Amino acid sequence: MSKILSKYDINIQGLEEKVHSFEFEGDDKFFEAFGQVFISKGNFKAIVKLTKNATLLQLDFDIKANIELICDRSLEPFEEPIELKERYIFKYGDHHEEITDEIEMIPFGQATINIAQHIYDFICVSLPMKKLHPRFRDDDFDEDGLLVYSSDPEEEKPEEKEQEIDPRWAALAKLKMNDN
Repeated sequence: MSKILSKYDINIQGLEEKVHSFEFEGDDKFFEAFGQVFISKGNFKAIVKLTKNATLLQLDFDIKANIELICDRSLEPFEEPIELKERYIFKYGDHHEEITDEIEMIPFGQATINIAQHIYDFICVSLPMKKLHPRFRDDDFDEDGLLVYSSDPEEEKPEEKEQEIDPRWAALAKLKMNDN
């Protein structure tokens, strides 16, 4: 693990069974340490409340971040403010295992936990799917509903148009009328 990410270690071995509070901050170097292109620039402040008891550690994250994104429409960089609250649980067990997205098992004797990956993941998941510069967010139209082509309205309504009958069917219809 890199030296930058080791700042996000929490020593859990000597902690009493009560609520503890930790503050973490990060900048561009934090995001660069993950080597992903999804987020390369930004900063955050995370307040982590750790509740320790005999069987588990519950971490409540309160994260405020400003992440630099590239607009999907104009390709201009802009800052996206993020505020989120998340919960993660470490349960004590006999081995290390990720049980669900929110619960992880750690061995009883483990001295430290690192929360850098959790902070990074929480920020990534909270980013919008469609990255629009704030000046484009108030547009009156939705791109998916934008009308691109319209034909003559008279052609679009066949029920209003007088239906032409194929002459073969007209002859059969006359025979049917003569039968009655």
